[in-house]
Amino acid sequence: MARVSAEHLEARRRQILDGARRCFLRNGFHATSMQDVLKESGLSAGAVYRYFRSKEEIIAAVAAEALETIRTSFEQVTSAQVPPAPDELFIEVFGRLQESVGAGEDPRELPRLLVQVWSEGLRNPELAETISDAYAQLSVQWARLISQYQSRGWVDPGADTVHVARILIGAVQGYFVQQALWGGISPEEFATGLRALVSMSVPDDHRTARGER
Repeated sequence: MARVSAEHLEARRRQILDGARRCFLRNGFHATSMQDVLKESGLSAGAVYRYFRSKEEIIAAVAAEALETIRTSFEQVTSAQVPPAPDELFIEVFGRLQESVGAGEDPRELPRLLVQVWSEGLRNPELAETISDAYAQLSVQWARLISQYQSRGWVDPGADTVHVARILIGAVQGYFVQQALWGGISPEEFATGLRALVSMSVPDDHRTARGER
């Protein structure tokens, strides 16, 4: 019997994951059955079970790919010798994410998938660990970037880099949630709003008045 090439094996695995992803986006994780995955991927049960023992394994693989897409897109942008400003950073990262989904594809696909992944992590301990690991890696990347901002005088040098990183990650997560639920929010609009927010100046007398209450 001829040996199956690594390229063939990877192509089959890709076929399964792409089919499963379409099912998950259409019906959600729990409303999707293995039969749905078989039909969407166009493969037999034997072919699919050769790569994945259960739907849970497929969910884990799809989730891991989505989280890795976020990490690598951010890493590619921040690897530049001169770091982009926060608003430029988001536009570039979101642009790379859209490239990873595919030109002409619905920009809400990845956000919708991520919302499902985060939700699934609340009930699936193994997936929760994967999400936590991805968040930890992203936090380190962001904190490193904040340190560069501090060295350039863009961020208060006394600020805790991890705290600032978590706030920015939260902003990105909020963008994804809004895109998943309602859409219609372009990266440029998000960046414009962020730029206005970080440049906001609150008078000292207002802060004093608030402290006296």
